[in-house]
Amino acid sequence: MATAIRDTEQPQETVVVEAPHEWDVSRPEIYTEDRWQPIFKEMREKAPINKVTGSSFGDYWNVTTYTPIQHVEALPDIYSSADGITILDDSDFSPEGEEIILPMFIAMDRPQHTDQRRVVAPAFTPAEMTRMADDIRRRTGETLDSLPRGEAFDWVDLVSIELTTGMLAILFDFPWEDRRLLTYWSDWAGDVELSHNPETREERLKILFEMGAYFQNLWDERVKKDEAPDLISRMIHSEAMRDMDQFTYMGNLILLIVGGNDTTRNSMSGFAYGLDKFADERAKLEGNPDLIPNAVQELIRWQTPLAHMRRTATQDHELFGHQISEGDKLLLWYISGNRDETKFERPDDIILDRDKAGRHLAFGYGIHRCVGARLAELQLRILLEEMAERRLRVNVVEEPERVAACFVHGYRKMMVELGEY
Repeated sequence: MATAIRDTEQPQETVVVEAPHEWDVSRPEIYTEDRWQPIFKEMREKAPINKVTGSSFGDYWNVTTYTPIQHVEALPDIYSSADGITILDDSDFSPEGEEIILPMFIAMDRPQHTDQRRVVAPAFTPAEMTRMADDIRRRTGETLDSLPRGEAFDWVDLVSIELTTGMLAILFDFPWEDRRLLTYWSDWAGDVELSHNPETREERLKILFEMGAYFQNLWDERVKKDEAPDLISRMIHSEAMRDMDQFTYMGNLILLIVGGNDTTRNSMSGFAYGLDKFADERAKLEGNPDLIPNAVQELIRWQTPLAHMRRTATQDHELFGHQISEGDKLLLWYISGNRDETKFERPDDIILDRDKAGRHLAFGYGIHRCVGARLAELQLRILLEEMAERRLRVNVVEEPERVAACFVHGYRKMMVELGEY
């Protein structure tokens, strides 16, 4: 039997709640209405690990504090990723009467995970970041210089989506004129709520197969060419991924598109919204651009662009005093762990000079830590630097429209005006 390390967490009596209940944090409305903070705070105080039964996604465990989240991620043999990394089950994704599984390396266990991750990891090394930095800076500057002055515009569309979609297109060597398809596919892939409606479930699968067909054409075009730095070529010329079937290829594309698009996109939008909300911190940054590297980490912590990751227990065991059964679904709420009062002072506030801001959980922990974390940080850092160079300030003019989902934590639309300081 695997026994959890006690560390600073004290075992408590297991609390089980039946949905509908406030602690069923799979409900999308608490994120669209931006009222998730007190719900998770109550769980952290009363029952940091608790079980929800009868939700629309089935039964699951909430893991809401920093140390148990790290603990679960550090034991991948006990807490598997192979049954999926979101609250969705494979049956939620498939049409009625069918089972369609789209494997991706983040949703695999060792050794398969390790082999496939090694294929794409070289695209995100420090050397690659240095190679790409000038182009990212050029595109960022051009985007900022093209923005309207003196009128409201959608920051999500004209900045966050434009910059991250362009970056994805470069990583895939994707046809530039079609790059907005990457955003379209990412939105359909990342919205777990679509699984509840048979019609949208069918539509979602149809759109993802269209994505698969488009990328299959790119694969077929490049399969006889020499190896190149783009991600498709890296897969083609690797022993671990060159013989992928259609579904595994699609699964890995979804991983790279959602991971490369939503995390950075929503951190960029969170930067605009968060610093408008914390004007004193914004003034601090405007007066001291040397804070930018630490500010990047703090803004990613505060936003936490992916709210959770899911693991599945491979055996009966004890987790900080709670009896977990083989097959149980555990949701690691990064969005809550990053607001853990025992790890972060005033966690609901943005503090740009926060000590050790980079220890946040937004990119995960352990073997599944986000492979593209360096690139996300680089893009956000350059955006802040180019904003500072132009002495631009983002003023949010109305409350944003947020993503209606418990997985992607982000923004659909945010109307802003640019000012100068």
